[in-house]
Amino acid sequence: MALDAIETTNQARNITKTDAKRTNMHKLATVFVFLTALLDSVGFGIIMPVLPSLLADITGEGAAYTVRIAGWLMFVFAFIQFFFAPIVGNLSDRYGRRPVLLLSLLVMGVNYLIMGFADSLLLLFIGRIISGLGASTMSTCNAYLADITPIDERAQSFGLIGAAFGLGFVFGPIIGGFLGEYGARVPFFAAGIISLANMLFGFIVLKESLDPSNRRLFDLKRANPIGTLTSLSAFPMVLGILFVMFVYNLGHHVLPSTWSFWAIEQLDWSPKEIGYSLGFVGLGMAFTQGFLIRIVLPRTGPKIAGIIGMSLTMIALLGYAFSTQSWMVYLALIPGALGGLSSPAMQGILSTKVGPDQQGELQGGLASVMSLTSIISPLMMTQTFGYFSSDQAPVYFPGAAFLLAAILTAVALLMFIRIARSPDYEKAH
Repeated sequence: MALDAIETTNQARNITKTDAKRTNMHKLATVFVFLTALLDSVGFGIIMPVLPSLLADITGEGAAYTVRIAGWLMFVFAFIQFFFAPIVGNLSDRYGRRPVLLLSLLVMGVNYLIMGFADSLLLLFIGRIISGLGASTMSTCNAYLADITPIDERAQSFGLIGAAFGLGFVFGPIIGGFLGEYGARVPFFAAGIISLANMLFGFIVLKESLDPSNRRLFDLKRANPIGTLTSLSAFPMVLGILFVMFVYNLGHHVLPSTWSFWAIEQLDWSPKEIGYSLGFVGLGMAFTQGFLIRIVLPRTGPKIAGIIGMSLTMIALLGYAFSTQSWMVYLALIPGALGGLSSPAMQGILSTKVGPDQQGELQGGLASVMSLTSIISPLMMTQTFGYFSSDQAPVYFPGAAFLLAAILTAVALLMFIRIARSPDYEKAH
C-alpha cells in the first residue's frame, strides 16, 4: 500500500510538472504572438506618415495625384493576397503555424527593404507584389491563438491581437514621423529590419501550436477563395458574418487609404503631426481591444459588442468627414477607438463555428475576404478623396471619402442586426 501511495504521488507530481510546462509554453507563445503582431504593426505604422513624401519624391506630383498611386499600391497588394491568403491558411492547417508565420515575416522584411531602395514606381509595385504573396502574419497569429485558447475566450484573445496592432500604431507612426525628418526612405529600412529581427526571434523561441492529429491534407481545390468559401458554406452563420465584415471593412479601409493625404490637404499637418494622430488612434485601439473588451464582452456578449462597436465607428467617420480643426479630429478619434469592439466580437463568433482542423482555413478565408475589400476600397476611397480635392469637383470636400465610409458602416450594422436577430443565430448560441 505504501508503494502504491508513493507511485500515485510521483504520478501526480509528474502531471503537475507537465501541466506547469504546458502553461509556461502557452504563456511564452502568447507573448511571442503578441510581440509579433506588435512589431508587424510598428513596421506598418512607421511608413504611413512618410508614404506621401516618398511618392511625391518619386513622381514629383502633389497629393491629388499621389493619393491615387497609393490606392493602386494597396490594390496590387490586396489583389495578390486575395488569391494567396487561402493557400497560406490551408498550408498552415497542413504543415503548422510556425513555418508559415516565419516565412510571412521574411517576406514582409524583404518588401520594406525593396520599397526603401525604390527609385521608381515600378520597384514600389514589385515590393507590394512580393508582400502580397506571403502577407499572412495577422491571420496566422489568429489561427495560432485559436489553437491554444479555449473557445469561450477566443474573442478576448483576438482582442489581444488588436491591442498589439493598436500599440504598434502608437509607436510606429511616432517613430516614422521622427525618422521621416531624416528622409522619406529611412522609415522603410527601419520597418524591414524590425520584420527580419522578429523573424529571427521567432525562429529561436516559437513552438508549433497545431497538433499533428488536428492537421489535414493540403487540397488545392480548397486552397483558393472560391474553394474556401465553398468549404465554409457548410456553416451559414460563418458566411453571413463574413459578408458583414466585408461591407464593414469596405468603409474601414478609408483610414489607411486616405488619412495621411486628407490630413495634409484638410489640416496642413506635417509628418510628425500625422504620426501623433495615428499614435492616438493606436493608443485608443490598444485600450479598447486589450483592456475594455475583456470587461464589455463578458457582460454584453459578442452580438451587443459588435453593434456598439459599429455604431461608434459610424459616428467617428462622420466626425472626420466634417472636421475642420485638429481638436475636432481628436474628439472624433474617441468613438473611433471604442469602435474597436466590433471586429474581435465578430471574429470570436466565427472561430466557434469551425473545428480545430479548419481554423487556418477560416482565417485564410477571412484574410481573403479582407483582401477583397482592400482591392475595392482603397481605389474607391482614394479616387473619391482625389476627385473631391481637385479643381474638377463641383464641391470641394476632402472629407467625402469618410462620409462614404460612414454609409457603408451603417449598411454593415443593419446587416449584422438582422443576422443577430435570426433564429439560426440564437440556435448557434
